[in-house]
Formats: sequence, structure tokens, C-alpha cells
Amino acid sequence: MEREIYLIGLNHRTAGVEVRESFALSNALLPGGVFADLLPGHNIVQSPAGNSGRLLELLVLSTCNRVEILAVAASGVTSVSAVAPVSGSAAAAGEDLPDQIIRCWAEAKGRKAEELKPYVYCHRGDAAVRHLFSVASSLDSMVLGEPQILGQLKNAYKQALDGGATKVILNRLLHKAFSVAKRVRSETGVASSAVSISYAAVELARRIFGDMSGHTAMLIGAGEMAELAATHLLNAGIKQVLVANRTHSRALELAERYNGLAVPFASLFNHLHEADIIISSTGAPETVISASNLAGVMKKRKNRPMFFIDIAVPRDIDPDVNSLDNIYLYDIDDLKEVVEENQAQRQAEAVKAREIVAEETDAFLRWQDSLQLQPTITDLIRRTESIAESELERTLRRLKLDAESELALRAMLRSIAKKLNHQPITFLKQRYAEEDAGKESGDEVGEQFISLVRRLYDLDNEEVLPDAPTNSKKN
Repeated sequence: MEREIYLIGLNHRTAGVEVRESFALSNALLPGGVFADLLPGHNIVQSPAGNSGRLLELLVLSTCNRVEILAVAASGVTSVSAVAPVSGSAAAAGEDLPDQIIRCWAEAKGRKAEELKPYVYCHRGDAAVRHLFSVASSLDSMVLGEPQILGQLKNAYKQALDGGATKVILNRLLHKAFSVAKRVRSETGVASSAVSISYAAVELARRIFGDMSGHTAMLIGAGEMAELAATHLLNAGIKQVLVANRTHSRALELAERYNGLAVPFASLFNHLHEADIIISSTGAPETVISASNLAGVMKKRKNRPMFFIDIAVPRDIDPDVNSLDNIYLYDIDDLKEVVEENQAQRQAEAVKAREIVAEETDAFLRWQDSLQLQPTITDLIRRTESIAESELERTLRRLKLDAESELALRAMLRSIAKKLNHQPITFLKQRYAEEDAGKESGDEVGEQFISLVRRLYDLDNEEVLPDAPTNSKKN
């Protein structure tokens, strides 16, 4: 059974921060998450007709700048009857698979598909693969070359893997994406001096204040974005860094690392007046600071200006704080100007990176085609015969054999290679026959074993990165 890859999403180019936070899908595949029912064994089930009419694999990536749903379905499937976990409604007449996923996504957030559709892009096949590789390589990021997206993609993959939502195709596709990102980083200068969102936030603060040595900054949140911000603040010469986080031990750890001071999250508003610059990057589902929280803070500051930079999605700081005197709020979209100014020198390197993405996309598509039985049999025979031939030539250079003995030796090696290949080929044919007959349907057993054989015999010359998420219980 052939597979089709779909990628449906929105990002900072197609949607503003208000839309992105409205349709964010953090923890979407965790138990109780908005897409938990889309996992195999729940709403997506095999149709009576066989393998058609269902999603086979699923991954959800949700960051401050993008939400993307990566799905695999049987080729030729135009609709998935079970993609309706919220309302339980059947697929609308004429509604294709991407439209159903968009509807499911919107309904999961309490919205209508018509509200989401104008911001969404849909890719399938080679375009979906190319887009994913570009995302992993940070060629599609607001900040060209920023390193955070790769870690976010690995986290999304681990969540899908642990939930049983990925199988042969997405497992291979994600591992390939990680290796493509590694190639881009090592073979181009796209990531050299990469300008992260955290860097842009600090750069904006530096433009506002000029000399940072007399000012105090507070980080709300202690994740990766906050760590990067702390590094850039110190490099900019900030006088003092305060750290507030719901998990106080994490705030203490970050503050100690950067010679700062941890602030109890429960006492946030008792310390907020001490900071001139506040950079907030929590994962809170609702706002952390609103205008009503700041009246007492400004009184303690004697109305000295405060600058809030909100790099969280959903936003941590209610836009209503901008209505207060001497308080200035910037969100992630306001950082675009800073980012764009610092990316020009990396555009030439991006051209090289896109050539790598195109090359690796072709390689992945060749692998996907190889999941049919005959290409793998051909590759297996070719690999073993090539090894036998190579070893024979090396041996013949050391021996002095007559023509008859050499022919006999060649025949013997061909016979050995054929016999060594016989059992794996027979095994693969049997598994493929079982799948075609409908046995163990739903497990894609034939493809799983073909993928395993290709990896065992290194038929694709693939590198498996040591830090890529894996689960020995999955494929």
C-alpha cells in the first residue's frame, strides 16, 4: 500500500500572533490533548473496505511562530471519515482530507474552519517533505538559522512517537529531517551568528536604553528562550538579571548560572517594580500580566518607564497594558524589523542550504518508493553481490589463479550471495503477501520489515543521529 504525506499549517508569514495563539496546539497528542483522539486506536480506525479512509500516522508541531500538522494517509484517500473528534460529525460531502483536518483543528479550539482556512497552507508529497526539511533547517523561520526550531521539532516527534502516532514513514522522515538540519549547519553558514528571537528581544531593549549597564532586567519563564535572553543580556552589559518561574528550583538554577537573582513567582508583582526591562516567555495558557496588575508597580517606580517584551505564544502580557502611561509593550511580531536587519548576510548561504534540502528531498522520495517490495529485493541483491565482487577482486590480486579456477571462485561467491539473500527475500515476500491478503492489517507489517531490512543492510547509506528521539517499542 502506497502512502501520501500531507502537511497542513500556518506560520508567522501567514498569520499574526493573535491568530497563532488562538490556534496553538501545544501538547495536542498528549492524553487529554485536543488531538489525542486522532491517535491510532481512537477515532482514526480502519474502514471496512480495508486500509482506505483513515490516517495512518500523525505529528503536531506547535511553536510561537508556527502550528503544523504532519499526516500520512493511504495514497488515493481523499477523505478520512473519522476526522471529527470534537463534534462527532461525519465528513461533509466533497470535503477532502486537508479540509477535514482543518475542520478538526478549528473545532478542537472552539472555532469554525472558515475562521482558520485563510491562514493555512497545505502541502502534499514532495512539497510536504521539502517544507519539513526547510523548517528543520531553520530556512522557514522568522529568524533564518535560529537553532530552537530543531529542538522543538525533536520534542514534537518524541511526543508523537511516545503516543504511538508515528510509524515507518514519519519515523524515517523525521530522522531524515534531523540529518538534513545537521548537513545545513555543517556545510553552510546559515546558522553562523544566528539571530534568535531572544537576541532580537535584547537588541530591541538595547536600542531603547542604549547603555544597559545601569538597568535591571527580569525574565519571566526559565526555558530555552529565557536562557538565550539571559546570555544576550549579559553580553549587552545589563546590570542585574532577575528570574521568575513557576518552578522556583528552575529559576534558582538559571539565576545561579547567570549571576542573577531568583524571584518567587507568587511574589512576582512585589518585585516587578525593580525591573526596567521585562522579557516574558512562559508556556502559560493565559496571560500572566494585565493592566490591573501594574498600577501599584508603577507607583513604586514613581512612573519611571517600563518596557515589556512578550515573546510567548499564547501571549503572557495582555495588550491592555499598552494603554498605561510610561509602559511600552512589544510582542513577537514587533521583533520582525530587528530580525530582518540581521539576516541579509545569511541569504547567500540560504541558497546553498536550499540546494541541500532539494537533494535530500529527492533522496527521501527515492526511499519512500523503495518501500515497495521489488526495489528492496533489487537493492539487497546488488549490495551483497557488490560486496562479494569487491572482496573477490582484492583476493585475486594476491593469488595467481588460472582462468578456470577464477571462474569457479566467482561462481561460488555468486552462489553464496544468492543463498544468503534467499531467506530475507522469502521472509519479505511472505510478509507482503500477508498484508495484501489483509492479515495483521493496520500494522503496515510489510513496510515495517522492508524498512528494517533496508536499515540492517544499510541499503540507503543513512546516518542515524545519536540524539534523535527513538522508542525501541515503536518502529
